[in-house]
Amino acid sequence: MCQLLAINSNAPTAATFSFTGFSARGGATDHHADGWGMAFHDGQVPQVFHDAGRACDAPLAAFLRQHPLRARTVLAHVRKATQGAVGLANCHPFVREWRGRSWVFAHNGDLKGFRPPLDGSHLPLGQTDSEHAFCWLLQRLRQAFGGGHGPAPHWQALAPVLAELLPQISVHGTFNMLLTDGHALYAHGSTQLHWVARQHPFARAQLVDCDLELDLAGANGPDDRMVVVATQPLTRTEPWQAFGAGELRVFEQGRPVWQQATPALAAAA
Repeated sequence: MCQLLAINSNAPTAATFSFTGFSARGGATDHHADGWGMAFHDGQVPQVFHDAGRACDAPLAAFLRQHPLRARTVLAHVRKATQGAVGLANCHPFVREWRGRSWVFAHNGDLKGFRPPLDGSHLPLGQTDSEHAFCWLLQRLRQAFGGGHGPAPHWQALAPVLAELLPQISVHGTFNMLLTDGHALYAHGSTQLHWVARQHPFARAQLVDCDLELDLAGANGPDDRMVVVATQPLTRTEPWQAFGAGELRVFEQGRPVWQQATPALAAAA
C-alpha cells in the first residue's frame, strides 16, 4: 500500500527535514515506488507537485528536499499501486474545490468494491479507489451542508459529519486518510497512522530512514507549534502516538483540537 505524511502548524513552516526521511520510503527504504505527490496549503490555492516516478531519486523530490517551501499545512504521499495504473492521474494528493476552498486529500489503503454512484458534482480523473472515495466524500458533504453557496463549515461542524461518513468507506477495506482545506487537518486512522506534537522546548530529532538529525530549537521560534502525522514514525527520538483503529483526529494551528473513534460497521454480505 502507500504511505502518508502531513504537517499542520501555527505559522508557515518548511517540510524539508520530514520530507527527506519520508521520500526515502518512495523506493529506497521501502517499496512505495509508483509515484508521489506533495501539497503546500495555506488556505488559498495550494501548491501541488506530482511525479509518477520514485520519490527517493526523482529530481523534483530532490528540489523539494533542498528548497524550503513554507505553508501552515503540508500533505505528502508515496504510492504503491493497488488500483489504477502508474501515472500522474493516479498520484495523490488529489485536489477539489468546495465552498470556495481547495480541499486536498490523500489515502493509504485498498478499498474493495467501493464504487458508489456519483452525482457529477465531483468526478475522478484517474482510476483509483482513493480518488473515487474523495469525490464521494465531498458529494456527501455537499448534501449535508448544501451545495456551493456560503462559507465552508468550520471544523467543529464538519468533524462530526466526517465521523459518520468515514465508516461507510472503511468498511470496504483499509482507509487511512488525510484531508485539509489549508486551515484544519483531518486525519483518520484505519490500521496504521501516528502523530507527534512539536513545540517549545524543542528537542533534537533523528530520522529513521536517513542519517540526518535536526536541532528543532534552532529551526523554530519559541512560539512555533506543529503536529506531524505519518503512516509510520519518521523519527526515532520523539514520542510518536498511534491512532486507534477507526480514530478521527482534527488538528488546527499546530495542535490537536478534536478526536473521536468512528463506529465500526459490519461488512456488507
